[in-house]
Amino acid sequence: MAIAEKLLDDLNKRRETVLAAGGEDKIAKRHGKGLMTARERLDALFQEGTFQEMGAHIRHTARHFGMDGKEMPADGVVVGTGYVDGRQVAGFSQDFTVAAGTLGKMHATKMVQSMRYALKMGIPMVAFKDSGGARIQEGVDALSGYGDVFYQNVLLSGVVPQIAIIAGPCAGGASYSPALMDFIIMTADNAHMFITGPEVIKAVTGRATTMDEVGSASVHATVSGNAHFVAENDAQAVLLARKLLSFLPSNNTEDPPHRPSAELVLAEDEEIETLIPETSSEPMDMTAIIKRVVDAGDFLEVHAGWARNILVGFARIEGTVVGVLANNPMEKAGALDIDASDKGARFIRFCNCFNIPLVTFVDVPGFLPGIEQERGGIIRHGAKMLFAYASATVPKITIITRKAYGGSYLAMCSQEMGADLVYAWPTAEIAVMGAEGAVNILYRNELKSAEDPRAKRSELAAEYRSEFASPYLSASRGYITDVIRPSETRAVTALALRKTLSKRELRPMKKHGDIPL
Repeated sequence: MAIAEKLLDDLNKRRETVLAAGGEDKIAKRHGKGLMTARERLDALFQEGTFQEMGAHIRHTARHFGMDGKEMPADGVVVGTGYVDGRQVAGFSQDFTVAAGTLGKMHATKMVQSMRYALKMGIPMVAFKDSGGARIQEGVDALSGYGDVFYQNVLLSGVVPQIAIIAGPCAGGASYSPALMDFIIMTADNAHMFITGPEVIKAVTGRATTMDEVGSASVHATVSGNAHFVAENDAQAVLLARKLLSFLPSNNTEDPPHRPSAELVLAEDEEIETLIPETSSEPMDMTAIIKRVVDAGDFLEVHAGWARNILVGFARIEGTVVGVLANNPMEKAGALDIDASDKGARFIRFCNCFNIPLVTFVDVPGFLPGIEQERGGIIRHGAKMLFAYASATVPKITIITRKAYGGSYLAMCSQEMGADLVYAWPTAEIAVMGAEGAVNILYRNELKSAEDPRAKRSELAAEYRSEFASPYLSASRGYITDVIRPSETRAVTALALRKTLSKRELRPMKKHGDIPL
């Protein structure tokens, strides 16, 4: 009995050491900055009482540079599993109070173990990144650890959803792990992510810069496009992760968490027609249109601050989970450019990985013209949209609201690019180019000889829209499934989604296609 008590006492002391992390002073310092500890972040993510830790007693094995005998509780990373809304999720949280959350070989080993568990069990992975980078004292062992993590990220890709929450520094090679994951959430004030910081940039290039300029959440959410969401603080970051998980299946063999109602509500929505401008030259608020179509106006926009000329995000329509893509006429007239193409293609491919149907709203005047776009590779980037839509085998429903010109018509999931059902509003204009441009080419001589060229151009443009860009012309060729009233959009889409969920589409056997990266 005495021996047993001694062993239990030893266990309790070891547990206390692990839970104490870097000590009361360091924990208090974090709380003073409004930050959660590593364990508090996981506790906030998981349902109360469901977290089970893995590898709490794993320690580094370094024997050099002052590391021998140095105590590092949990080796600076807390790993385990728990439940989120009744579904199991794997997670790890780097602990900045322990050696600044630096990554060594055993630290990486713990992360990899949790990722392998997620892969075997078919459950999502959520990672809290808060680390000073590689543990310099461990040298190449730390680099080996990063390699192990990156490799595992790739193995998980397309099999289980991966969400990274950047809640502190994420510097150097460490930033490649979240970049390999599906979604990145950054906290507004405390998160920074970069390959080379201001000091290195100045030393190499001579240019002075700041941490915020190279790696803040704002920069990554609006300029680089690396961050998908920005949260005010740790608590909101956790809420965003939970919200995101509510739209995703646990793995690629499952359907998304649809919540189909017993009976479809197929009433018309007259209010949507009040949102449509009188002329196609006026920008339409596509976000407002989307919110009229989806359940309760609940649209979780992804990449909201970057490439605003295209909108992507998750929603439900009569309970069916969907990935929504839409041109945004409020930005760059909704034209597709390099960043919009990358944003759209990445989102399409994610949805296809996880069996999420795609609903596309089209109001696109073309690809954005300009020498910068051409020299920047708009051909290659635009081709990503074509590739992504054509290779996607999930249900694909397209609604052409207004403009659909040239190659951008195809890039926004026309029938030829694999759309299962294509609906058009009576306001739709489907043509090689806009009416004004077409008139300038087709009726050049008539315009030159006209007494009032401006009036003549307007007359010919109206005729062109009626004769050559009418949705009924496309419908007569079989390119459009049906022309519908805007008020019917939600009902028609809901019914179409319910009917296409059983879709099965076989493709030629191959390892994978060669997307034009």
